Amino acid sequence: MDHVRFLECLAADRSRLRAVAASGPSAPVPTCPGWTVADLTRHVGHVYLHKTLAMREGAEPEQWPPDTSPDETPLDLLDRGYAGLLAEFTSRKPDEPAGTWYAPDRTVGFWIRRMAHETVIHRIDAELATGRPVADVPADLAVDGVDELLKVFVAYGVAEWGDYFTGVLGASPGRTYALRTDGGAWRVRTGPGLFTVEDGDAPADVTIEGPPAALLRWAWNRHGEGVTIDGPAEAIEELRQCITTATQ
Repeated sequence: MDHVRFLECLAADRSRLRAVAASGPSAPVPTCPGWTVADLTRHVGHVYLHKTLAMREGAEPEQWPPDTSPDETPLDLLDRGYAGLLAEFTSRKPDEPAGTWYAPDRTVGFWIRRMAHETVIHRIDAELATGRPVADVPADLAVDGVDELLKVFVAYGVAEWGDYFTGVLGASPGRTYALRTDGGAWRVRTGPGLFTVEDGDAPADVTIEGPPAALLRWAWNRHGEGVTIDGPAEAIEELRQCITTATQ
């Protein structure tokens, strides 16, 4: 996907998130235990503000969440955060430097991609919370979202912050996983202190496959109906716990 396409998806999902959030701010969010839709909306607004500062200042601010007025409503915060985010995205080139936590890509383009995926997942959260129909996730965005999750979050997280994964991978016997969908296939290998991802398909201990949007939702633990899984329960749980640890 190119950056123009990411921005198109971001705009559509932010608009959908706002509309859904306005319809049921007090609804509990089952995929984010302890949050209401208002909390979810405020979180996304905080993320937008935080990443705007990361681009402006060249480093991610240590303070979380960013300073905001207690009188600002969640929807107003979402709007203000999105406006700031777009101002950075439209005034800079994607290859310009920006502060990110991901050393292989410290550019504005990293945040364009990341915010598109952040928003679509939380848009789904809001829909699940309010009982609204879950809008389709475009196939290209879904495939890229699985790729980002496996490589940018989990593989990079294990390589850089391995201690956080010791409880999950420390006693791993070494396993292989094949994730497949239309337009994408990945082979994951795990072991003590190890989580690697390669593009392509190959026989594996566990196979996980389904349509792009369903696979994305399964990977993010957002009720991914339509995914088929073949493999030992303990191996599937290992992969799930790796993803959960990487995305906390």
